[in-house]
Amino acid sequence: MSIKCAFLFPGQGSQAVGMGQDFFNNSDIAKQMVADASSRTGIDFENLLFTENDDLEKTEFTQPAILLVSAIAHKLFEDEMPIKPVYALGHSLGEFSALVSVGALDAIDAVELVNLRGKLMAEACAGQDVGMLVSLGLDDKTVEDICAAQRDAGMKVWPVNYNAEGQIVIAGIKPDLEKLEPILKEAKARRAMLLNMSVASHCPLLASATAPLAEKLAEVLKDELTAPVISNVTAKGYSTKEEALDLLPKQLVSPVLYKQSIADFDDEVDCYVEFGHGGVLKGLNRRATKKPHFVVSDMASLATAIEEIKNLGS
Repeated sequence: MSIKCAFLFPGQGSQAVGMGQDFFNNSDIAKQMVADASSRTGIDFENLLFTENDDLEKTEFTQPAILLVSAIAHKLFEDEMPIKPVYALGHSLGEFSALVSVGALDAIDAVELVNLRGKLMAEACAGQDVGMLVSLGLDDKTVEDICAAQRDAGMKVWPVNYNAEGQIVIAGIKPDLEKLEPILKEAKARRAMLLNMSVASHCPLLASATAPLAEKLAEVLKDELTAPVISNVTAKGYSTKEEALDLLPKQLVSPVLYKQSIADFDDEVDCYVEFGHGGVLKGLNRRATKKPHFVVSDMASLATAIEEIKNLGS
């Protein structure tokens, strides 16, 4: 098939109780992957994913839950439509799902890995009142300059997620973020709002998590990438285990260059396929690209994506 696809994978914030349930109810493969992930980690994923609970919002559970659902969605797609992407790209946590999709990580190894990643992030933030804040309506430089000025004044705030034009997430100490809200609004931000996050991702506050994550990565990563993965750190592609081992620990303390990655590689693809719950990345991409974007989040959307991609390639 001549169609050129990019595979996309969401990160934290896309979770919701019930995600993946349609796959689980209708696929033996999905049931087995849930069982294998539960056995490996000791997490009851049926309970975590499909019943009301508080754990799904805790990063050590959020991360493996999102990755597992994304990996199931991709596996079911791949079994029906074994096409190699031009590249795979994930938002933050989603970069690990992207690595699963190109063969660099076994899916269950990856569930265990990001469970550890979540624990390390929580431990790095323990004892600190941390959080994240979204700024809407300001350009990158304005937000960067405001944060730099506040750091010079002793505050701990960093721009960390470049999601879309005019949408940047800032991480840091929560009282400092609260002080930042009126400053951003005075600069004509359309909105500045604290997010429901228990960690401060992609900033220097997570420095203690990088070494133990690198150690685990060295154990489980394979040097068998079937397509490039776009690094959140550099917005450039990588294709080897050596590069992944260098970049993934840095990802914990570096901004996510998501919108830059889409802009740099949009010309290379005909469509995007997002695997997992929520269609968050479709929302971010709406203003960045005119290419078709399919979300595989249940059996119906899986069938639709396969049919429409076949039509695009015919």
